Amino acid sequence: MTEQVKLERRKKITKIILVTVMVLFIFVMLVVPLFSVMACALKEGLGFYLKAISTSYVLSALKVTLIATVFAVVINTFFGIWTAWLLTRFSFKGKQVLATLIDIPFSISPVIVGLAYLMTFGRLGWFYPVIRWFNEIFGTNVRITFAIPATIFVTFPYVSREIIPVLNAEGKDEEEAAALMGASGITIFRKITLPQMKWSLIYGIILCTARALGEFGAVNALSKTRGETFTLPLEIDALYMSGTDSSITSAFAVSSILLIIALIILFARNIVEHKFKKLH
Repeated sequence: MTEQVKLERRKKITKIILVTVMVLFIFVMLVVPLFSVMACALKEGLGFYLKAISTSYVLSALKVTLIATVFAVVINTFFGIWTAWLLTRFSFKGKQVLATLIDIPFSISPVIVGLAYLMTFGRLGWFYPVIRWFNEIFGTNVRITFAIPATIFVTFPYVSREIIPVLNAEGKDEEEAAALMGASGITIFRKITLPQMKWSLIYGIILCTARALGEFGAVNALSKTRGETFTLPLEIDALYMSGTDSSITSAFAVSSILLIIALIILFARNIVEHKFKKLH
């Protein structure tokens, strides 16, 4: 047996071992726990499951979760696009500082974020008198200490950080040529820049959505009223901490909602990723 044949055999054996270990690891650490969630959710039967996910608390939590997610995705998409465009197409003082600030949510614990918002905008916060004055003048009931601002904070980088590498790779040649031909900045952005970032933008929105749906730490510090300001992760925690058999099963049932949504998002992400790779 030649050395080349021995080398090929060792490579094949190594590949089989690595693939087997990885598949087993993913199966044990990811697939089995997720399957357990669905099994526990349906343990008491379909009737109990449907009843558990349709209580007033769960429906309220689902509503709050969707509202917080929509606000976070819309706001972060808007600012993410303009931030990415600003950082990749313009030079200005403090550019590196701005690029660094975008990554703050990646490095700070969500719990700290929640506490920071609470001490800034809560009843003991320094900005609360301004909020109270605004509500008294306009007869509103504006509350900053809620799931929405915390969700926006923790998901802020996802859109911009997906777009920036793509715009850097595409370069500015087409945009500069269009500018020399007399096209306006908005026209250049709409006709050239936006099509360049389209798939990375969609990918970033999907990641932002997934992160917003599952946020727990930051909103846990801000949302304290079950049935009003609880999101689904907080409702799951409340059910599980109740300690009774029925409430624990209900917690798994509610968890399955987030699991199903996550699988749908994962499927959408794979489609977008496949299309993006095909184009590049």
